[in-house]
Amino acid sequence: MERNALSFIDLFSGCGGLSLGLLKSGWKGLFAIEQNPDAFETLKHNLVEGTEDYRPRYHWPENLEIKPYEISSFFEQNIDLLKRMRGKVNLVAGGPPCQGFSFAGKRTGKDPRNELFKLHLDIVDVLQPELVILENVHGIEVAFKNNTEESKPNKSYANLIASLLRVHGYQVQQFIIRAVDFGVPQLRPRYFTIGVRIDISQKLPQIDFKERIYRSREKFLSKHGLPVDRPITVSEAISDLSTSNKTFKDCTDVDSPSGFKEVVYEGPITHYQKLMHQEMDGKALNSMRLVNHRPDTIKRFMSIQNSCRKGVQLSAEDKERFGIKKTAIVPLSPDKPSHTLTTLPDDLIHYSEPRVHTVREYARLQSFPDWFEFKGKFTTGGSRRKHECPRYTQVGNAVPPLLAEAIGLVLYEYLAQGMSCALPNENKRMMS
Repeated sequence: MERNALSFIDLFSGCGGLSLGLLKSGWKGLFAIEQNPDAFETLKHNLVEGTEDYRPRYHWPENLEIKPYEISSFFEQNIDLLKRMRGKVNLVAGGPPCQGFSFAGKRTGKDPRNELFKLHLDIVDVLQPELVILENVHGIEVAFKNNTEESKPNKSYANLIASLLRVHGYQVQQFIIRAVDFGVPQLRPRYFTIGVRIDISQKLPQIDFKERIYRSREKFLSKHGLPVDRPITVSEAISDLSTSNKTFKDCTDVDSPSGFKEVVYEGPITHYQKLMHQEMDGKALNSMRLVNHRPDTIKRFMSIQNSCRKGVQLSAEDKERFGIKKTAIVPLSPDKPSHTLTTLPDDLIHYSEPRVHTVREYARLQSFPDWFEFKGKFTTGGSRRKHECPRYTQVGNAVPPLLAEAIGLVLYEYLAQGMSCALPNENKRMMS
């Protein structure tokens, strides 16, 4: 094995938030599997193509076509490739679809996507990596009511995943980590399952991964110049993207129809904004398109901002007063981190302007750097939601890159203890 070359693959990769964080923490990416063409195009554009030195990139196998893959067909068609890669992949990472588990959506035990984690584990079984990590919403640890299946009575999917990983020969730890604790301006509690292959767990010192990740928190935040004693607020993250007292221009995005506007960007203000804006060197920001709200929508948003508590979900009484049928809607507070982003932009209202957020603002709240560009249509609706993955959905489904980087550093340090590779210099400084 090359020095400094602990490697990973990313399953159900989406647009690449988890991939980006792992790459930035020193891991070598081999390939990513994502079935949606738009989400995969975003990942490919940012993390496969391009020649800029600041852009971490995958080392994609020459004998694997760079394209979207549905995971079951990928597994069937590339089983020989996977067998040849056994022993060459140290980490199988991924976030199987979470819509069936999420309390923010239509939580249902009958969603067929709930079972996709089994394909993740099938690939683990073939590759036998030293480490496995699965990310999901915290609702995955809650059992569905009226679960009558004899194979898993009153058993959460988190319990089922842990049981199956143990059957495959892995020691398992499961825990919740809040993205806000690692510099992300958003609460976003996420449930992680980490599997360590039994022979590795017996060879290396036992550690509590959650405790180790949180113990590394202060050095991680300090490395990025972020505060350790308070969260990053919404205004710190996106105030430079506001429309107040700004010049407007026609939206220049090639995937946007005519008739939309965006602001002319004037530059970052806060440290977090400067961190996200690194490497831009005057280049135009992607996904700045403003939503064209109807006058009555603007009026309703203004009334909500003027009469409802910011940073708190609207009460049932407020929703009735404004004729809102959505399960949850939050007017954000400028002085707090954002509530967890969803795939629907109208779940959150801007903290000072009567509008929903742009995709770029969404990306900032997820800690995507400004050089990371999103591809495909901006929104979708109706039955198309089941099959399409527009930009808001790509961002809302992603693992925040800062959080993924913090976790990736700890996983790399742990595994590098027993491997022939050395820690990347950046990791050595972080972990000393």
